[in-house]
Amino acid sequence: MASRRYGQYTINQEGSTKVPERPPFDRSSSQDSLDESMEAYWTELENIKRSNENRQEGQEAIVVKEPDEGELEEEWLKEAGLSNLFGESIDDPQESILFLSTLTRTQAAAVQKRVETVSQTLRKKNKQHHIRDVRDIFAQQREAQEKPPDDSDLRSVRTNENKGQGKDDQPSSGAVDSKEQISRVPEDTPASETDINLEVSFAEQAVNQKEFSKERTQKISGNDSLPSFRLPKDKTGTTRIGDLAPQDMKKVCSLSLIELTALYDVLGLEFKQQKAVKIKTRDSGLFGIPLTILLEQDQRKVPGTRIPLIFQKLISRIEEGSLETEGLLRIPGAAMRIKNLCQELEAKFYEGTFNWESVKQHDAASLLKLFLRELPQPLLSMEYLKAFQAVQNLPTRKEQLQALNLLVILLPDANRDTLKALLEFLQRVIDNKEKNKMTAGNVAMVMAPNLFMCHTLGLKSSEQREFEMAAGTANVMHLLIRYQKILWTIPKFIVIQVRKQNIENQKKERKAMKKLLKKMAYDREKHEKQDKTANGADVPQGVIRVQAPHLSKVSMAIQLTEELKASDVLARFLSQESGVAQTLKKGEVFLYEIGGNIGERCLDDDTHMKDLYQLNPNAEWVIKSKPV
Repeated sequence: MASRRYGQYTINQEGSTKVPERPPFDRSSSQDSLDESMEAYWTELENIKRSNENRQEGQEAIVVKEPDEGELEEEWLKEAGLSNLFGESIDDPQESILFLSTLTRTQAAAVQKRVETVSQTLRKKNKQHHIRDVRDIFAQQREAQEKPPDDSDLRSVRTNENKGQGKDDQPSSGAVDSKEQISRVPEDTPASETDINLEVSFAEQAVNQKEFSKERTQKISGNDSLPSFRLPKDKTGTTRIGDLAPQDMKKVCSLSLIELTALYDVLGLEFKQQKAVKIKTRDSGLFGIPLTILLEQDQRKVPGTRIPLIFQKLISRIEEGSLETEGLLRIPGAAMRIKNLCQELEAKFYEGTFNWESVKQHDAASLLKLFLRELPQPLLSMEYLKAFQAVQNLPTRKEQLQALNLLVILLPDANRDTLKALLEFLQRVIDNKEKNKMTAGNVAMVMAPNLFMCHTLGLKSSEQREFEMAAGTANVMHLLIRYQKILWTIPKFIVIQVRKQNIENQKKERKAMKKLLKKMAYDREKHEKQDKTANGADVPQGVIRVQAPHLSKVSMAIQLTEELKASDVLARFLSQESGVAQTLKKGEVFLYEIGGNIGERCLDDDTHMKDLYQLNPNAEWVIKSKPV
């Protein structure tokens, strides 16, 4: 079990078995101004130290052996879904070649860099695996791309994609060609300060900005005011985390990892994943339990639970005591009282006999922060905690926001859902800042040590470095709170890439079917034509048929117009319901785009149906509830 002196998980230099002592809090005079502005952070750190020393002492820290670069890149390729670019499956890289054909220039360059590193490492280790030259792999990819497209769906995706982002964001051959340019927008124009472009790869935008402005924007400081970014309306609909089917979400995660790595590469930052640490933990309880195990036992009590019940209850208890309480989250509960409450909660929470009326508001806040610190793996995940931390080093606020967007997508579902609940709660605290005196900056400084301090304190570092880390993690925490509504959006360029991958896979499957089952394929095509003819009589051109199997009106033909939105389609169906049923269905059923070049996608209310139909003409349209 890990030391609880500075949190449950600690990253040590190889060979160390003791948690290094933090330097005393006598900051040098050169740090006076920073010390003053970060006082809430250091106070929280002292509170954590006292709390943890009172909880459990004398436990050894987890020692994490740093993997070599080749091992890290192998792990990266596996997570990116490209493990068959090396090792025993290298002889048949066709699936990866199809995947690579959908990447942008910067994404392909990031992949190529990692493949080269893995190849060099395997050669040094004299591995017996067949190792192809990476240039051969990318040459095959270029050959595949040079073949003319023969699929109308793919042309539809490319045509509609080009409407929004221009020709230069087309997938590349893998070699970074500086001659290809996307439309340039100066960093200091009002649009770049307020709009987040989700149609063009973030890394491509960074390349373009570097070419446009040879001198990068001066590095921002933690005290800079945060601009009001916005997401421009997309006629084909905004896609949020949770809107896609699992098979498409898996592709989104692979592409997000590649895109994040490409963005860091372009901006000159080292992207390092930390290997997940296997920790011996209890298989029941509340504190110090892995999120997945905690949710499994919660779901036996409340099916469909996505956020730990204890976490939800602690937030409720804090809010019951009024969010206007001064110093909320900042003022700690008494250490011994918190220890006793933990023990009592462990024994009585699931029995339903715990007396919540006895829990003071500040104690509940301390328990909430303790819950986060004692997770066996950080809420921001061990794999990506360093990448979250490195966000502070990106040159502009926009690039910091883009990186955080990709990192949120990469989090495991349980971590992401719990983080969302936390950030929403913190925003509610900030909304009452006039009374509770907890501004966004104050809340960020108080919460940052509870999410980031295993890295802040686990490595031996200079006092200067420690101050930089404190300011940096508080800044990242501030960004997470401030822009949380944007961070749960899946960028359109990634959704477009998923559509292209689906089309390429469908083409591959059709070719295989034609070779192996010509007769069956012929019969199926004939059957589909007959169905299309039978349905075509009541569904003329420019009309879609929407299915609603669980509503009174199970099917309806709807004329597409320029202004018709998904909300309008829902309204037509719900108007057919009785008064009581109509009230129940609002917010409970959604219009889905199913099939064609997407697995399944829940549409937001502002989706323009005609534009989406042009992007995915072979989709089916179904009204149903979201799966739990």
